[in-house]
Amino acid sequence: MNYSKIVRAVIMSAFIGCVSLSAQATNKTATFLVSLTVSSDCSISANALPFGTATSALATSPINQTTTLSVTCSNGTSYTLSLDKGTTTGSTVTARLLAGTGSNVQTVQYQLYSDSGRSTIWGDTSGGSTVSGTGSGSAQSITIYGQVPAQTIPTADNYSSTETATITF
Repeated sequence: MNYSKIVRAVIMSAFIGCVSLSAQATNKTATFLVSLTVSSDCSISANALPFGTATSALATSPINQTTTLSVTCSNGTSYTLSLDKGTTTGSTVTARLLAGTGSNVQTVQYQLYSDSGRSTIWGDTSGGSTVSGTGSGSAQSITIYGQVPAQTIPTADNYSSTETATITF
């Protein structure tokens, strides 16, 4: 035998061995779970409700304004929105009051409603009605209808109260 035939035979044997080794390879698999839990969740934000500047017309004409709450809840999550009585001493949900500043003890009546006709007082469990909805997964704008009813004109001052909007889901 000549040397080149021997080398060829060795190379061919090695090649055939590699081919038969790769042909004998096997596969094994494993499965695994991929998951995500989406919980019911909501967020709420509120815009101010400025009634502007009252004139002597307040004695005979109400002042109407609107503002909005922005509610974002998980898709399909039911929620209820309530508004408290505000921070002025003596205020209730059904008789809300704005307080003067400093030594001014006078108040101005106002009310918050859930409807454009301003007939359904928006309150909480202590009075008035709450507003319910269902989340869509996107921000929803909810209108608050405010009114300062016609009343005796108080002392010139800045009158205010801080309302708390609560979302229950």
